[in-house]
Amino acid sequence: MTNIFGELSRRQVLGTLAGGIAATQSGFVYGAEPTSLAATAAASGYVFGAAAGPVIFTDARYGDLYKTQTKIITTDIALKMSTVARQPGLKNFQPADQLLAFCNTNKIPMRGHCLVWNEWVPAWIKSMSTDQRRGYMEAYIEEVMAHYAGKLQSWDVVNEPFWPGHKAPGGFRVGPWYDAFGPDYVRRAFLRAQQADPRTKLVLNEAQTERDDPVGLAVRQGLLKLVSDLKNAGVKLDAVGLQGHLQPQYPHDPAKFHDFLHTLAGYGVDIYITEFDVRDDSFADDVKTRDEQVAQVAKNFLSNVLSVPAVKMVICWELADKYSFYNDVWKQRHPGSTRAPRPLPYDAEYQRKPLWHTIAGAFEQKRG
Repeated sequence: MTNIFGELSRRQVLGTLAGGIAATQSGFVYGAEPTSLAATAAASGYVFGAAAGPVIFTDARYGDLYKTQTKIITTDIALKMSTVARQPGLKNFQPADQLLAFCNTNKIPMRGHCLVWNEWVPAWIKSMSTDQRRGYMEAYIEEVMAHYAGKLQSWDVVNEPFWPGHKAPGGFRVGPWYDAFGPDYVRRAFLRAQQADPRTKLVLNEAQTERDDPVGLAVRQGLLKLVSDLKNAGVKLDAVGLQGHLQPQYPHDPAKFHDFLHTLAGYGVDIYITEFDVRDDSFADDVKTRDEQVAQVAKNFLSNVLSVPAVKMVICWELADKYSFYNDVWKQRHPGSTRAPRPLPYDAEYQRKPLWHTIAGAFEQKRG
């Protein structure tokens, strides 16, 4: 197996950044430094964006980054079930409505994440009987999609259907919806979503596929079979989202991953990289070195995936390190540590990092 970031060449990465002109041995070359990831992606036929949480309304500088750097915004927690249906009764659409208004004002399309997931489900729903959960899932999809019908670019209809660690047949993730319907909950969710809003693109979103270990390989196998089954059943499935939370502590074989992407594309779906970042806790403590390592991982990955025509989008999970979910992960595992994760294109002061230039360079390389 080949490590995801290979042999890091400090000289090569530093050369990428020198003088604000990106030029590396891999062919990332600019005549002048770009100003926007969104514009650089669009010039090469791609869409770049990021997930956004409510902080974009309380941190004006951070919100401004989205206005200049993104051409698609994914809801972070605003449309997860624990936000929308945190208690019985009326749905809480206010956070997502506010984000949609921001997107509309700035002419940025919005993606909904996510309708059905076996995680982040309110306790009151988990306590329902099987029959009650069966009825609730479909009614929930209808109501939520009706509220946003025709207003979103796409919906992650089902999120992370697989987790081999649960030992369910086929490697499925267990939870209230799997328990209610078995694996057929996925097909049922997509059929109901299609009926509720036939105009919006419907997406199946999955994690861990970048890993060439038993977990990642099992998820790939399960995902390919599920996509095939959905397509053979005539289900509307427009795209598959591969999250892209790169984890360099696990093995990664670029050639095998490239083959997986081609196989997936062969089912007639677009591919979105939906939650892109680079986990850095296995890297050096030194910030400069760590940023170079993160950039190298991203460069190798993006060079590979953007060579597959079905890949249409790259969406980061937030834009700046300050708001990465990895901060909570790190604090839980290393209480008292002063080290902060640096997985995203902007640092905590909203300065561009080597990763920003690497993402721009990956898009620039594909400009025809």
